[in-house]
Amino acid sequence: MIRAGRYGERDAWAIDRGVSGGGWQELPDLTEFTTRSEVEGLVHEVYALESQGTRISYTGQVWALRGRIQVGDLMALPLKTTRDIALGRVTSAYRYLADEPDPACRHVVDVEWRRHVSRTVIKQDLLYTLGSALSTFSPSRNHAAARLEHLLNAGEDPGAPLVGTGAGSTSSVSHSGEDDVVDEPETRPDVAELARDQITTRIGEEFSGHGFAHLVAELLRAEGFETDEAPPGPDGGIDITAGRGLLGLESPKLIVQVKTGQVAAEVVAQLNGLVATHGADYGLLATWAGLSRPARETVRHQRFRVKVWDSSDVVEAVLRNYEKLPDTITSRLQLQRVWMLRDPA
Repeated sequence: MIRAGRYGERDAWAIDRGVSGGGWQELPDLTEFTTRSEVEGLVHEVYALESQGTRISYTGQVWALRGRIQVGDLMALPLKTTRDIALGRVTSAYRYLADEPDPACRHVVDVEWRRHVSRTVIKQDLLYTLGSALSTFSPSRNHAAARLEHLLNAGEDPGAPLVGTGAGSTSSVSHSGEDDVVDEPETRPDVAELARDQITTRIGEEFSGHGFAHLVAELLRAEGFETDEAPPGPDGGIDITAGRGLLGLESPKLIVQVKTGQVAAEVVAQLNGLVATHGADYGLLATWAGLSRPARETVRHQRFRVKVWDSSDVVEAVLRNYEKLPDTITSRLQLQRVWMLRDPA
């Protein structure tokens, strides 16, 4: 199953609590609703003012959470705050957290979260499947289930061509035609999310190695910093120095390390030491593939000295400063701004 709900500020709550679910705060405890038809009747009663199509969609998603997710299923949670994908195994069927003070966090299943993977290691077709506007569904296209199993076990996406039908174990629950609204998420893609994923993929392809460090330096210049880039080759752990003011000598003064691979805790400790040694105010760690779990813990304890730009922060900085970036950067991205109406459902 995929829990694609947009937790936002509740990402950390879901991971720390070891659950997935949430939402549907208008609904009571669903424990006594043991069939899809019973859930359907409740949804049609509670959401009577919604359209027929919306109620059908809600029924499929609520029933997936209440009745279809089983112990041992693989759960994938796209995280809004970090834009990683959290992967784990379901350890309990549906339960209602009556004592949870936030009514939007009461409908859950328990999950043992085992791995976080960056979106940058996931191929575009699988990102398309994950980018549904639905909140809970079991993916059936692009060999998603087997590829997510591989991501959980190995931390990399083998791609559809390497995964034949039936290859690898899957966590999809068998379903009938009545649940197709849940299991064909591509029919309701989150267009903004898909566009963001495409931009992320393009940046990853165009700015690798030292090119990524140059992109970060240009983003800092667009943010008002004077920067000095280290040339390619050994740099003693300092890829960029940055500061405010005409000569870059005013605070905040930054020492920047740029990494395209996943960052270990030792890198965070090294950066913290460089900040102290060189009299900087902060260390900035720009990482395209994210942080290991020990590195995240180290950053948490150094949060007043070391800041992190992960791939989502870099993308946000590109979008925020696109008009200020030099042609050498924008000519390789070719972005355009588009307005669209928000889906009221």
